Amino acid sequence: MTKTKSKAASGVATRQRLLEAAELLFSEQGFDAVSVRDITEKAGANVAAVNYHFNSREHLVELVMERYINPINDERLARLEALEKRSGSKSLALEEVLDAFVRPFVTQVRRSELSENMFYKLMGRCLGDRGGMMPKSVEQGFQLMLIRFKKAFKKALPGVGEEELLWRVHFMVGSMIHSMAHGDTLNRFTQGASGNPSMETTLSRFIRFGAAGMRQEIAPAESPMKKGSSPADGESQSAEAEARSKGPQEEFLF
Repeated sequence: MTKTKSKAASGVATRQRLLEAAELLFSEQGFDAVSVRDITEKAGANVAAVNYHFNSREHLVELVMERYINPINDERLARLEALEKRSGSKSLALEEVLDAFVRPFVTQVRRSELSENMFYKLMGRCLGDRGGMMPKSVEQGFQLMLIRFKKAFKKALPGVGEEELLWRVHFMVGSMIHSMAHGDTLNRFTQGASGNPSMETTLSRFIRFGAAGMRQEIAPAESPMKKGSSPADGESQSAEAEARSKGPQEEFLF
């Protein structure tokens, strides 16, 4: 091997070590807590290596998010398309749509270099950290996925209005993100009473839980001045109503 090829191979190996070190540290500690020095020390590389191989720490973070989120959104869309093609003009069952939405996490973890536990922690942090800020390519994928799955959920739940539907999906996704980022917390807090279920068991439980929440009856509207409420309560609700009248707020991603 020539010196040029040897140097190139060494550079590729260093870049890969940095990427793997970053993924592991981000999953363990979160994006904000990990420094460039932490990454280079974990990878056994020079402190300048991150800028050399990735231009900046931020670009490295974006690359990690793209590597893990985009394949999941791509698989979600592929699964939903296959289900819709199979069902023809019939609406999909809610559980089928939910399965297409969450199962890609299970299939993608098998292709990851991370352990199952670290993979789900990293996914939870990718979706829950950084205040929803994501690389442009990831955000565009989410927008496309939102449009497609919103239609499928709407067909599966024809009696639920769009605003209510979006909030139900939002709550369902929130529980999914929490479960991935803090999946070991329940076992620790309950001293093992929650067991050590397989991913298939956890997936089945989550789909039943999510479907039940999304199918719930729409609660009747309540008076802004319920019995026992204070004037401050009424002012708060009036402010909320005024905010709603100004138009849609910032759109969530999932």
